Amino acid sequence: MKIKLLTPADASAYWELRLEALQQSPEAFGTSYEEAIKRPNPIEQVENILATEGNYTFGAFYENKLVGMVTLVQERSLKMKHRANIFAMYVSPQVRGQGVGKGLLMKAINKAKTIDEIEKVNLSVVSTNEKAKKLYIHLGFKVFGVEEYALKVNQQYYAEDHMSLLLK
Repeated sequence: MKIKLLTPADASAYWELRLEALQQSPEAFGTSYEEAIKRPNPIEQVENILATEGNYTFGAFYENKLVGMVTLVQERSLKMKHRANIFAMYVSPQVRGQGVGKGLLMKAINKAKTIDEIEKVNLSVVSTNEKAKKLYIHLGFKVFGVEEYALKVNQQYYAEDHMSLLLK
């Protein structure tokens, strides 16, 4: 397993895994698969995102195939630059339980620690995703709130736990 910071050259692999994530775990993302596939020039959009300063997307590769991803984004406004957010965390089902998610999150957390301004990392997770929540808690994240009815997928509502990790 190799984990690295993704670059615009990884855009196609990222987009393929992103579509898989939206299909496999629709309750875990704010974007739907149906919305995603309607985007014009999605690879170009991903290339731009992967090249954006302050946006760090890490990918886990197994046998040269992207099988996991996570994004760390630092807040931009002066009053919130001490915060960063974890987004788009996903690991393909065939490699779950092998430490891929932990490895990805550790890369993101370690990156946040190298940026002097970042003191806190936030994330949101579907309240019913016990495995993910267990991992986040193991890495030091704490729940600071629960948003009921955060997402609605196929007429079913999902709550989200909002979690944070203090770095300093």
